[in-house]
Amino acid sequence: MNNLSFNSNIEVNAAGSIYGNHFRVSTFGESHGGGVGCIIDGCPPRLPLSEADMQVDLDRRRPGQSRITTPRKETDTCTISSGVAEGFTTGTPIHVFVPNTDQRGHDYKEMSLAYRPSHADATYDMKYGVRSVQGGGRSSARETIGRVAAGAVAKKILKQFAGTEVFAYVSQVHKVVLPEDYLMPEISQIESNIVRCPDPEYAEKMIAAIDAVRVKGDSVGGVVTCIVRNAPRGLGSPVFDKLEAELAKAAMSLPATKGFEFGSGFAGTYLTGSEHNDEFYMTEDGKIRTRTNRSGGIQGGISNGEIIHMRIGFKPTSTITKKQNTVTRDKHETELIARGRHDPCVVPRAVPMVEAMVALVLVDQLMAQFAQNYMFPINQELQESFESPNHAPANV
Repeated sequence: MNNLSFNSNIEVNAAGSIYGNHFRVSTFGESHGGGVGCIIDGCPPRLPLSEADMQVDLDRRRPGQSRITTPRKETDTCTISSGVAEGFTTGTPIHVFVPNTDQRGHDYKEMSLAYRPSHADATYDMKYGVRSVQGGGRSSARETIGRVAAGAVAKKILKQFAGTEVFAYVSQVHKVVLPEDYLMPEISQIESNIVRCPDPEYAEKMIAAIDAVRVKGDSVGGVVTCIVRNAPRGLGSPVFDKLEAELAKAAMSLPATKGFEFGSGFAGTYLTGSEHNDEFYMTEDGKIRTRTNRSGGIQGGISNGEIIHMRIGFKPTSTITKKQNTVTRDKHETELIARGRHDPCVVPRAVPMVEAMVALVLVDQLMAQFAQNYMFPINQELQESFESPNHAPANV
């Protein structure tokens, strides 16, 4: 047996449940435990905040909201138990809790014996040697409740401090794809239908595609597009902490994600440099802008003030009720028909999750930028104050 010794001064941060350096969010809880939530550390004091601010996005994320989502019935009502006094943040950790009220652990009897194909069941056993069977434990999308609650706080900070807006929408379900030249939607259009696609015609096609597999016990994937308007210039750092790298990590940490693109993405590889470059010009009020935005609002890993836009691909839901081949925990081949209540397509409910993760990245980067580069008087020839954002939308 090997003897392992550790220096007591070494801090090991390997749990994987914390995001952020300045605006830090820890999520906790499991799908079929007592509840889920988050702790937000680093939130600035004196920000007006209540449960209602978080509940709007939690309601957009909650299960059972339509026939194309999981039928699990949860109100996902949140409670803030610290960090807020008399309606304002105090600068101390904010604790948010959402109880689980509609657990059905018996649905997971078969899955306690055999692994669901393409799910985290097998890898959790490989890593930990034990797992929470009911609901998938931490691999369940209910973990994202804490992210969405914290993201609502981040969005409020961004909007109040820098005028920044973060919103997402469904741009693809299975083979139904919103045209690439679709004009930037208004938020009201996104929430006008159950699939959260801003185009009514394509929304109906997407809903039909989900219904077609839902009744067969199957699932489909899709793409969520996220837009950031009025993003401050200067967010992100060179080399390892580039803004697009932070956004990619945050987005890809969400359940079921399989791909990330920003700006021109992979389509940009078909262009020449002269076709792809975003040429600069001067506005009448003396601002440096770009005529196009194939860079997606980020150049050299740093935001340039243009619209940031990205696309996140989600796989078909792993848990389906069709018979599949698999193996048992004691290593015997078998067949499995999974039970439980699961989304036939995750992307309609993934919209507020994507918004939350993007907002968490941006507020963390905003605090880093402010702390490092705004301690002393800014270079007014090159830098802008955050206090009066005045960025007209560029071409996406």
